[in-house]
Amino acid sequence: MTFNEGARMDSGRVSVGGGGGGGGLGGKFAMGGGAGGLIVLVLALLLGGDPGSLLGGLSGATDPSAESPGASLEGCETGADANRDVDCRVVFTVGSLDSVWGQELGAQTGTDYIPPEVVLFSGAVNTGCGNATSEVGPFYCPADSTAYFDTSFFQLLVDRFGSSAGPLAQEYVVAHEVGHHIQNQLGDIGRAQTDPRGADSAAVRTELQADCYAGVWAHYADTLPGPDGGPPFLNTLTDTDIQDALSAASSVGDDRIQQSAGGRVNPEGWTHGSSEQRQKWFVTGYRTGRVDACNTYSARDLNSPPALR
Repeated sequence: MTFNEGARMDSGRVSVGGGGGGGGLGGKFAMGGGAGGLIVLVLALLLGGDPGSLLGGLSGATDPSAESPGASLEGCETGADANRDVDCRVVFTVGSLDSVWGQELGAQTGTDYIPPEVVLFSGAVNTGCGNATSEVGPFYCPADSTAYFDTSFFQLLVDRFGSSAGPLAQEYVVAHEVGHHIQNQLGDIGRAQTDPRGADSAAVRTELQADCYAGVWAHYADTLPGPDGGPPFLNTLTDTDIQDALSAASSVGDDRIQQSAGGRVNPEGWTHGSSEQRQKWFVTGYRTGRVDACNTYSARDLNSPPALR
């Protein structure tokens, strides 16, 4: 349990099924190698980045008319609903993220926060970056400023990648995607495509920064008031909660995924960073609450964030 049971918000903040305009970036970039399947999809797209390199080019991609909408969100009204239902948990995490970034982004950077669109889907979805299936995992599309989630992915994190099943593990995933939206607002998300692969690449730095932004959210989520001066969305976070988030971050490190695929650890193929790096940059954001502490692009050593030295 992480949400204040008395917290309330409009479930209409998050859409079900469908998505932005089609076409977009699908098929623009080639996908190389013969390692196909879920591991490659997760490695390339899990928790952000520019999905245009694969969306629409996947063998499993479908026409948007084949979309299957997710469950109704009509029952997502209180924090108690979020504590019992995974779809409601995404809704309330988005509400918490809106609350934190709505207060902190402008105060820290001078850029007013513009909330992203958020879509829950099941099966397939049409986006501004092309068509995608649930196999792609959660992703953020810069072309339509929308984060997309199939919540069945959270169980996959547990079953396939060994993540904790705790609620903050799931909330971390949502916060990471909204972290990419913050990068989009600040003009940084395009850096990933300029240097898309390697242990010290801009792609890795982009992903680690989104992890750090997720930590910034966690720093404030249990203290900043909710809408209209109401209680914070989250109850006071415990060490167990933070360990849940760190478990999720670790489970999707490039080295961990390469090992789970039965291959050797090859930093030259990294796009998201190692398990240890992902944890460290989340902790950097969590301990400092500072956007400027998340400047991965200027960090000399991604294994040692300046704020943790």
